Amino acid sequence: MLSKSNLILAVPPTDMMAAQSHGLTLAHMAYRVGGGPHLFRANLPVPVRGGFMVMDDSGFDGRGDPAPFCQEVVRECVARGYTGVICDFDRHIPLLGQAITALSPLLSRRGWPLYIPEQYANYSDSAKVLIPTALSGGSLRVRLQEVAQRYGTGRVALAVERSAEDFFLPSPNGQGIHLSQEELQRRIAERGPVVFFSNELCAHYFTYMNRQNGAHFILFDDAASIRKKLQIARSLGITDALLPYPEVSDLLTSILS
Repeated sequence: MLSKSNLILAVPPTDMMAAQSHGLTLAHMAYRVGGGPHLFRANLPVPVRGGFMVMDDSGFDGRGDPAPFCQEVVRECVARGYTGVICDFDRHIPLLGQAITALSPLLSRRGWPLYIPEQYANYSDSAKVLIPTALSGGSLRVRLQEVAQRYGTGRVALAVERSAEDFFLPSPNGQGIHLSQEELQRRIAERGPVVFFSNELCAHYFTYMNRQNGAHFILFDDAASIRKKLQIARSLGITDALLPYPEVSDLLTSILS
């Protein structure tokens, strides 16, 4: 059985009750950086306590003073009993980097981890750097070895993604079209392909031909490939991993068993 230690489950408020049954640390996807900046919170059930805070940068204009915002984050963590913060920032915004620099020692003094995207790694020398698992080329093991050497093994955390992408061949930019799970299963049912496993990418794949636009390459994850990614990380001493509940809810029992 895969150890549940250091596995974090990112969960929206609507899924909290269902997610609790898996016995993992919950990271509450209920916060965002708003104008000011200020900490904005979605509706959370009153009894929510413990776990981690997840905040994103959707709609943030990049202006303001980060110091009061950092104090808001700490106060909310204290009020809710959170013991860690995850920054789910999609854009590189200098003011958010300043906030990470200021927030990092505030959390460290309390023994609370801070998780940040790799594009913000230079703003803190103690925050854990989230490394996405989805690759379209190269090797996951080599990628993790490289970041472990760059930041230190203890600072690297896996950001698990359930990949399902359709690539045109050739694919010079390595960018595919995202597939929903329904679209993925429809392609498999229609094509009846032979599915292979890439040890380098740590994902399943198959190819098919389309009369309109030629050759396609589909790369996707299931419970087995996600388990393998977690096992590779742990073999390198990387123990922390963030799993997105909405994407993996139907696989969690298989991933953990």
